[in-house]
Amino acid sequence: MSGVPTLVIIGGGPRGTGVIERIAANADELYEDLRLDIHLVDPYPPGGGRIWRQDQSPLLWMNSMAEDVTMFTDDTVQQDGPVRPGPALHTWAADVREGRTTTGTAPAILEEIRGLGAQDFPSRRLQSAYLRWVYEQALAALPPGITVHEHLGRARQITGPRDGRQRVWLDGRTEPLVADLVVLTVGHLDAELDPEQRELGDFAARHGLVHLPPDFTADTDLTALPAGEPVIVRGFGLAFIDLMVLLTEGRGGRYENGAYVPSGREPVLYVGSRRGVPYHSKIGYTWTGERPPLPRHFGPGRVEELLNGPGPVDFRRDLWPLVTKELGHAHYHRLFTSHPERTTVEWGDFEEKYAVAEPGSAELQALVSSAVPDPADRLDLEALDHPLDGVRHASYDTLQDGLRDYITADLARRHDPANSPDLAVFLGLLSVYGQLIHFGDIGEKWHSFFSYLASGPPGPRLRQLLALSRAGVVRFLGAGLTVEADEERGVFRASGATVPGEFTEARALVEARLPDPSLHRTRSTLLRGLYEDGAAGTDTGLLSVDARDSRILGVDGRPHPRRFALGPYTTARSSGAFTRPRTGGPAFRQNDATARTALAFLRDLSCRDRRTA
Repeated sequence: MSGVPTLVIIGGGPRGTGVIERIAANADELYEDLRLDIHLVDPYPPGGGRIWRQDQSPLLWMNSMAEDVTMFTDDTVQQDGPVRPGPALHTWAADVREGRTTTGTAPAILEEIRGLGAQDFPSRRLQSAYLRWVYEQALAALPPGITVHEHLGRARQITGPRDGRQRVWLDGRTEPLVADLVVLTVGHLDAELDPEQRELGDFAARHGLVHLPPDFTADTDLTALPAGEPVIVRGFGLAFIDLMVLLTEGRGGRYENGAYVPSGREPVLYVGSRRGVPYHSKIGYTWTGERPPLPRHFGPGRVEELLNGPGPVDFRRDLWPLVTKELGHAHYHRLFTSHPERTTVEWGDFEEKYAVAEPGSAELQALVSSAVPDPADRLDLEALDHPLDGVRHASYDTLQDGLRDYITADLARRHDPANSPDLAVFLGLLSVYGQLIHFGDIGEKWHSFFSYLASGPPGPRLRQLLALSRAGVVRFLGAGLTVEADEERGVFRASGATVPGEFTEARALVEARLPDPSLHRTRSTLLRGLYEDGAAGTDTGLLSVDARDSRILGVDGRPHPRRFALGPYTTARSSGAFTRPRTGGPAFRQNDATARTALAFLRDLSCRDRRTA
């Protein structure tokens, strides 16, 4: 290879694109007119990567409105690099429609772009076209001395000393890519089965059953699920929504006047989960008026104080009270400033007392009760997180009516601006996420809670779920779902807490969730190799990285000078590689910090090489 400094980015999806965009943005300041070769490695085309690839069903949607999706920074992002504004998805689509922007995408996707409105939910393949365009813009913004070389393949291993050049080995190639720095942006990981899933899979094989373990629904072969047969589905989040779509519309069913017309090829989906309800609907209106001042109770100062404290930070003891205080502040700020007729005191008086009240205290409860008369206007995070706690039904038939009422009420609330404190809480959740990423692995419960409350399906999908329920294609099983393998009868048996004493049997079981982002069970030889080479991992299997610039940490706590990692498999996992405009975008901040650290390292390396040449 030449003497030109070299950076290898493994992963060409939106995170890899984001790093290249930040390299382009920071190069003028940090890299002068020096040369740099960037090698981008991914088995899927750059821009969309695997999850957002263009080659997938047009029935699969994003769970965000077009106006809530951007890949570009703005002045709300807390970063050291410059802001390089660009269009959100809906603005880009309008530019394409009106001829201001060109995109070399398929005619079917161009037809989607022509009909896309700001508050529509785009297909994932349309998002792929946007991401590809962003990638091409990032390449075009690079200075002349920086060149990107694409490698359509899979990286299997990284070798090399801490203080020397790294070697990135690709499948099908005998010679490695030699790199001065390596950045991993590989996204979600496939995983080996955990002990429970292995046992269920073995049971299914013995009895001729179907068992589909956690997987990416778009990649799962669903042909083994026969028409008309019951299928137990464990999981009620976004993976279930994709499954529902592919097994209904994907098999020829259709919706007419709010009712579902079956094709006759659908299985019957019996769905339940820990909560027993689907994720909350995406909010169906836009923000107007004053935004809550965030962060207020959980900002950088409090983060610094906790990180420099005398002992380890515990999520439940140290962080959760701050989370609840911040979300409550966002909720009540909106309620008092936009709906003052539903309160009994002035916002200033309430805010002053709220600020000093301990989270969860009787004092705080009394303050809220006296100032907010209607319980429906009060924020109760525990009730939101466990909506079926204590709810019991005598039969599965009455549960169907109860769950349909619950989903109908959720849709009504999430599409009524009179309940705009819900949207303020969403903004609070984004703000909180931006602080929590500084604390490493805080456990899965927070991420589950965030997704349940803030990252649910589009409203139209829940209306489709109601239609499928009324048509008998979907049946609800309730909360606390457990699945057993009945060796004697040779079937899966599901039961839960919501309908005591009742159970459902089926010859097929689908685990409707993504594989856990764990180094302990990942199928990635790349990640396993890093772990075996001394990279640190948490008890839950996340790759440990430095919160400042995402350098990979070793078991000795030292950051690796030449290896970085960004994404959901790391301790700095954030809420997504893209986000809605003007909400801070923690991933953007991480991309910027990594790009700046990498450019400074490579600049110094290049200058040193010039001096010694």
